Amino acid sequence: MAIRLISHDALAAKGITYSKPTLWRKEKAGTFPKRVPIGASRYAYVESEIDAYIGEMIAARDAGSVRAA
Repeated sequence: MAIRLISHDALAAKGITYSKPTLWRKEKAGTFPKRVPIGASRYAYVESEIDAYIGEMIAARDAGSVRAA
């Protein structure tokens, strides 16, 4: 299976509408998947990691212990 990278703009299609600074803070805190550098001042996210993050949020909701997003 090929690894697919998605841009910050593509995150909105998955329901993630955080600003770039908010995502960077969440990455630094270890609460959001880290970006992958793809060029000079260009970054993307591994789609499977984003999907896993969303899955974790759903699982936390279903378990009744939603963590702060």
